Amino acid sequence: MWGELFKTFEHTAFRLEVRDTYSSPAEQEPLRRYVETGDLDQEWRAGWFEQLAGWHRAGQRFHRVRVVSVPLTTYSEWGMHIAARSNEAGDDIRYLDRANAGDLPDHDYWLFDSRLVAKMHFADDDEFVAFELIEDPALIVEHNYWRDAAWHQAITRDEFAAKHSQQR
Repeated sequence: MWGELFKTFEHTAFRLEVRDTYSSPAEQEPLRRYVETGDLDQEWRAGWFEQLAGWHRAGQRFHRVRVVSVPLTTYSEWGMHIAARSNEAGDDIRYLDRANAGDLPDHDYWLFDSRLVAKMHFADDDEFVAFELIEDPALIVEHNYWRDAAWHQAITRDEFAAKHSQQR
């Protein structure tokens, strides 16, 4: 069902990311290499970049706002560096300092076509474990409001990186 959400949206997919750390088996080795050597190789994400480019060619748009604590965690710093290639592939990733986040929610979610919310749930070790579909109109309006508020406050990845990138 999770994968179907990305196959069936028509126009837009928006993600609000509010965690400072995420854990995924696919990211463990690339993150370890980054920590130890500064390596930013992203061949492990080639399939994702191809999907993004296909959606972009089809007129479907991906947007995200990452709410991050400053100073950045190692994970957030790594994510900021690798977001440059995601942006090139069609995933418009923006950043928002948590100190400026106002009344945004404390949960991650995807909002598909402004009408379907997939609220994300994570384990104590920061690994994604499940999602909850929200179809209640009042809650969908609330998530649209949060999307708009976050987008209005966020700055581009490049602007954020210029202010907060640490030299390696």
